[in-house]
Amino acid sequence: DKINAKLKIPTVDLGNQGYHGIKLHKVAGKCGVFAETDINGLQKVGTPPDELMASLFEAIVLQNLSVLTRGHTLRPHVLLLGGPNSFIRGMREAWQANIPRMWQERKVQIPDGARPEDLIKVPQNAQYFAALGSIEFGRSEDDCVGCYRGYEQLVHYIEYGRQEEKAKSGGKGLIEDPSEFDVFKESYRRKKFTPATFQKGSTVGGFVGIDGGSTSTKAVLLNENGDILCKSYQLSNGNPIQDTIEMFESLRGQVEAQGAKMEVLGVATTGYAKDILKDVLNADVALVETVAHTESALKFYEDPHVIVDVGGQDIKIIILHNGRVKDFKLNTQCSAGNGYFLQSTAEGFGLDVNQYADLAFSAKAMPVFGYGCAVFMQSDIVNFQRQGWQAQEILAGLAAVLPKNVFLYVASIPNLAALGTRFVLQGGTQNNLAVVKAEVDFIRNSFRAAGRQPQIIVHEHCGESGAIGAAQESLRLWKNGQQTTFVGLDAVRKIQYRTTRNESTRCNFCKNNCLRTFIDVRTEPAKELVAIKKVTKVPLMLGEQRLIIATCEKGLVEDVNEMKDIKAGIEKLRDQYPNFVDYAAKEVFRPTNAKSVADPLPTRGWAGWSKGAMERRTLMENRGKVRIGIPRVLNIYTYAPLFNAYFESLGVQPENIIYSDYTSSELYRAGASRGAIDPCFPAKIGISHVYNLIQEKHRKKPLTAIFFPMYDVLHSPLVKLQGANACPTVTATPETVKAAFTKENDVFADNNLKYIDPVLNFADRKLFAFQMLQALQPVLGLSDEENERAVEAGFKALQEYETGIRRRARQVLDQLEREDRIGIVMLGRPYHHDPGLNHEILDEFQKLGYPIFSQNTLPLDEDMLERLFGEEVRAGAISSPLDIGDAWKNSYSCSTNHKVWAAKFTARHPNLVALEISSFKCGHDAPIYGVIEGIIEQSGTPYFCFKDLDENKPTGSIRIRVETIDYFLRRYREEVIRKRKAAEDIEAQLAALEAELRRERGPSSEVEGES
Repeated sequence: DKINAKLKIPTVDLGNQGYHGIKLHKVAGKCGVFAETDINGLQKVGTPPDELMASLFEAIVLQNLSVLTRGHTLRPHVLLLGGPNSFIRGMREAWQANIPRMWQERKVQIPDGARPEDLIKVPQNAQYFAALGSIEFGRSEDDCVGCYRGYEQLVHYIEYGRQEEKAKSGGKGLIEDPSEFDVFKESYRRKKFTPATFQKGSTVGGFVGIDGGSTSTKAVLLNENGDILCKSYQLSNGNPIQDTIEMFESLRGQVEAQGAKMEVLGVATTGYAKDILKDVLNADVALVETVAHTESALKFYEDPHVIVDVGGQDIKIIILHNGRVKDFKLNTQCSAGNGYFLQSTAEGFGLDVNQYADLAFSAKAMPVFGYGCAVFMQSDIVNFQRQGWQAQEILAGLAAVLPKNVFLYVASIPNLAALGTRFVLQGGTQNNLAVVKAEVDFIRNSFRAAGRQPQIIVHEHCGESGAIGAAQESLRLWKNGQQTTFVGLDAVRKIQYRTTRNESTRCNFCKNNCLRTFIDVRTEPAKELVAIKKVTKVPLMLGEQRLIIATCEKGLVEDVNEMKDIKAGIEKLRDQYPNFVDYAAKEVFRPTNAKSVADPLPTRGWAGWSKGAMERRTLMENRGKVRIGIPRVLNIYTYAPLFNAYFESLGVQPENIIYSDYTSSELYRAGASRGAIDPCFPAKIGISHVYNLIQEKHRKKPLTAIFFPMYDVLHSPLVKLQGANACPTVTATPETVKAAFTKENDVFADNNLKYIDPVLNFADRKLFAFQMLQALQPVLGLSDEENERAVEAGFKALQEYETGIRRRARQVLDQLEREDRIGIVMLGRPYHHDPGLNHEILDEFQKLGYPIFSQNTLPLDEDMLERLFGEEVRAGAISSPLDIGDAWKNSYSCSTNHKVWAAKFTARHPNLVALEISSFKCGHDAPIYGVIEGIIEQSGTPYFCFKDLDENKPTGSIRIRVETIDYFLRRYREEVIRKRKAAEDIEAQLAALEAELRRERGPSSEVEGES
C-alpha cells in the first residue's frame, strides 16, 4: 500500500496490475524499508510503475518461499488468503509462477493436465478466512468454554478501559506549556518567501540548482551575487525528468510573469536523480547532496557546527569546524525513509501533509514509539490504534520520535554538546513545525555543557537547501571562467523522451547480463527512424541523444570496441590502485602446488591382507579421481589455501577441488527456498552455495563429497585474548544446511554424495589433525602420519599466502606514505571479501583512486608495528603491538578481535582511513559499533561505514555514500598534506635556528660542547 501510494497508482489499476510477461527487478522482500529504498532507486532511473509493482510481488512471494515456509514444500492444493491475494491479480500470478518451480525442483507430482491456477488459487471469501476460522474453532469447543455476554463490556473497554492503557503507556503532547509554545512559534515561524521583482523588458541572468530528491523536486534561481530570485518546490510525480521540466517552467513563469526574460548562466543538479538530470539538461555539474547541503548552510549562516538534513529518504548529519567539514553521518538502510514515513502516515489517515503540524500540536497526549526501524513503527501504529490513540496523537508521537532516530540511531551521540553549539536544521521535512518542535526540545534536553546553550536554526529555505547549494556550485564555476553547457530554456520546454528497459537493452559485456535503461532524449519534433553507425538493438531517431543508465561503466556503451577502451582504463586503475579485498577473494582459491606427502601405495601381496587394508589401498588408488566440492562461503575466504594444500598434498588433483560460484543474486535465489531460518545473509547463502554445487557442479561432472567444515576456534596473531572463536552462527551453518537438504528427503543420498562437516579447531594443531582424520579417512583412506603431514602442509601454505599478501600490501602502504595519498581499510569479516556480500562497494572506491586494504591484509612487519604502537608498549598501555586489551576486554570472537585491532592500526596511520562493513543481523558486530567508531574518531581520522548489507544491493544509496565519502576523503588528504608541509616548515625553521645559534656561539663553543 505504501509503495503503491508513492507510485500514485489508482486502486482499481493496482487490482488489475499483472505479473506475467512484465520485466522484474531486484527488490528486497524481507523489509518494507529496504524495499522502499530499492523501489526509490529504480524509480529515479525511469523504471515504469508496472515493473516496480510486479518486482514487489516477486520479492514478497520469494521472501515467503525462502523463509516463512521454513524449508517445507508447499504441496498442491495451495490456498491464497488475505486481502492482497484476493484483490491484486499480480500477487496471485506471482504465486502461481513461483510455486510450480519449487515442485519441479523437488520432483513433486501434480495431476496430469492440471494448471497452476487450478492448484494455487484464491477461494471464495479468502479475505475473511481468519474470521471464519475463529467461528469454526469456537463451534468445536465445548459449550462451557465460552459464553457470549453481550457487547456492553467491549463498549466499556473502548470508552474507558483503553484510556487506562493509554495513560500507562503514553506521554504528554508536544506542547506542555502554552506560553513556551508561543515563544517557539515566534522563533520558528516560517517567513513567507517573496520572489524578487524584475523590470519589465529586462533580462534576468541567473544560476539554476535542481534537487531531484526521493519524494520531491526543488529548484532555485540565484543571481550573480548568490541571492535567491525565485524558487519552486513540488512533491514528485514519479518521473524526475518530467518533474524537472515542470520546475524550469515554474521558474521561467515567475520571471516572465513580470515581463522579464530569463537567461540561464549555469545549471547544477543534486539529489537521487542528479546524474540522469545532468545528462538530460547537459548541466555543468552534478553535486552530491551532502556537499550541496553543506554549501547552502555555509552561505546563509555564520560558522554552523552541525547541519541536520532530514529528507524524504535520507538523514544526513554533517559536522563542521571553522567552516570545514570535520565528519558526517548518514543513516543506514534500516533507518531510511523517515521523512516520507511521516507524509505517508498522514495520507493514510486521509490528511494532507500540510495539516500535519496543526493536528500534532492539538494532541494533549501521545504514544511513545520505539526509534530506529520504520517497519516497527508501522506495527506500533496498528497497536496504538487498537489502544484507542487518535490520529493527531499518533502524528505527534511520530514527530517526537524523529529526533531520536537522528541523534541516537544515526549519530549515536547522547550528549549533543560534543558536536558543537550551532545547529542548522534543513531538508524538506523541516517544513513540518511539529518535527522542528520535537527536534528543538530534544537538542536542548540532550545538550549537557556548563555555561553553554545550543543555538538551533531552521534554514529559511529548508526544503530548497540542496538546490541552493547546487546553484552556488554552478555560480562558483561561472566565476572561475567556466561557460555553461546547459541545453537552454527553449530546449527544455521541447524535451521529449522515451524510456526503454527490456531485453533489447540488456548488457552482455560480462556474465552478470544486467538490464539497462535507455533514455532517448530529443528537443526537436520526432523524425523518422534512421540507422546509426553504432551497434544497437534500440533504433535512435534523428536528433535524439541516448543516455544509458547502467550498474557499471562497461554498460554505458553499446559498441564492444568502446567497452574494451573502458575496460582497459579500469584495468589500468586497478594496477595503479590495488584492491586487496578483491585480490584476496581470487588469490585465496588458487592451487597451492603442494608437494605430495602421501604414504606410498602398499605393494605387498594381496594374500593375508585384512579387509580394512584392502579398502584403504582402494581409497588411496582412487584419490586422483576424488572430486571435493567446497562452498565458497564464510571463513573459507581465510582457510582455502590450507584446505587446498591439504587435499593436494594427499594426491587430490587441484582441478578436482571444486568451489561453488561466487555469490550473486541469481545463485542466492536459486537455492533460497530451502531455507528454514532467517539468519544473516553470509550464513543464509550457505544453502544456495551447496545447491549450486549439487545442481551445477555435480550435474556437469559428479562430485565425490561436499566438504563444509564447521569453524569452531580460529587461528590469530593477536595476543592476550579471551578466545578466538568463530561466530556461533557461522559454526552451525553447515549443520543447518544439512538439515535443509535432508528435511523431506536426503538430497545428498539421492545424488550419491557424501556430506562432510567436521567441527574444526584451527588453534590446536593436534586436535585439528584428529578432526580432519576422523572426517576424511573414510573418503581418502588416510593414515595418522600422512594426515599429520598434510595438515602441516596446509598450515604452511596458509602462512605463505598470508605473508605474501601482507608483503605486497606493505609495498603499497609505503608508496602511499611517499606520495601523500590515502588508502581505505575495510573493517569487515573474512567473508566480506566475497564480492556478492560486499556489493563491490570497494571496487567503486578503487575506481576513484584509493588502494583498498582489509583487516586480514594489513602488514605485521616489526618496524611498522614499532612505529604505530611502540610508544604505547613502552608506556605500559599494552603488552604488545598485537594486544587489544586497552580497547576491547571481551575478546572472545576472533573476527571481532581482528576488526578491533585493524581499527587501532588504521587510526594510528595517517595515510589510512577506515570503512566498516557489516551485514544485516550481525550479532557480533552490534556490540563493537561504538568501540570501532570511538577508536577511529579518537585519532581525528574520518570514520565511514556501510552497515545492514543484505541480499539486495541499493545502488542509489550506495552511490550517494561513495560520492560523499570520496568528497570528504579528498578534503582529508588536503589536510594530511597541509599538516606534513607545516611539520616540514617547522623542522626547517628549527634547523635554521639551530644553525644560527651555532654560528653565534662560534667554533670554540662547538668544541666545548663536543668535549
